[in-house]
Amino acid sequence: MAKIAHEPVKRAMSRIRELSADEEARRLAFVRERALRDEVSQLNEARQEGRQEGRQEGIKEGQKKGRQEANAETARNLIKTNALTDEQIAQATGLTQEEVAQLRSEQQE
Repeated sequence: MAKIAHEPVKRAMSRIRELSADEEARRLAFVRERALRDEVSQLNEARQEGRQEGRQEGIKEGQKKGRQEANAETARNLIKTNALTDEQIAQATGLTQEEVAQLRSEQQE
């Protein structure tokens, strides 16, 4: 290491020697490094929690869309039978009367 000629490296090595000799500087460096590690750990934990929450929200959204599509499919089938009114189909499927009317118009096209 004594043969290193690059000036910035020499300055860094000199600074490391100075800090290593100073007990208070070593203590502060240790405390700072521990704080940095704690911060990184907390950030990683927060990211992981965020991802997990995002997955849960995604699952809920997927389930909701799946139920909506199933209700729409049921409404389409009931519309095909031509036995119920839009109001009755809406009550049976949980869709609005407007949604049922839209499905009915789509089937007639």
